[in-house]
Amino acid sequence: MTPRLYVFCGLPGTGKTTEATKLALAVSAIRFCPDDWFRALNLDIWDESRRAGIEATQWGLAKDLLRLGVNVVIEFGSWAREERDVLREGARALDASVELVFLDAPLDELYERVKKRGGFNPPMTRAHFDEWSAIIQRPTVEEWALFAAPFAP
Repeated sequence: MTPRLYVFCGLPGTGKTTEATKLALAVSAIRFCPDDWFRALNLDIWDESRRAGIEATQWGLAKDLLRLGVNVVIEFGSWAREERDVLREGARALDASVELVFLDAPLDELYERVKKRGGFNPPMTRAHFDEWSAIIQRPTVEEWALFAAPFAP
């Protein structure tokens, strides 16, 4: 069976971790989430340089697993189309299929979810969500066409 890479895209608070965890169990996949490693290693979650290193390490492990025929869930957020292209093309080069999972919600709702969840030091602010909403590149119809249809477990 062809392995599948599931790429989760969305801002904080959209439910990526909840949905990625459920999906990983349903499709017998290994899930990679940088925030899990930040918490486990007691690192500064705002350290973008360290985040890039963790994501690169997780992507390397994910490719090894895809080569072995294992399904993988990537929960990086993948805000930029370029990031999603790298993941999609890298997985396809390994003969894996690739599915995009985009989660979204109104900014006020995202902020309230994250505020309630807590755990960030310093905390995320409503201004962060305004800034991030302007930065994220939501998938276009053309981009969606580049990914496999959703798998129904």
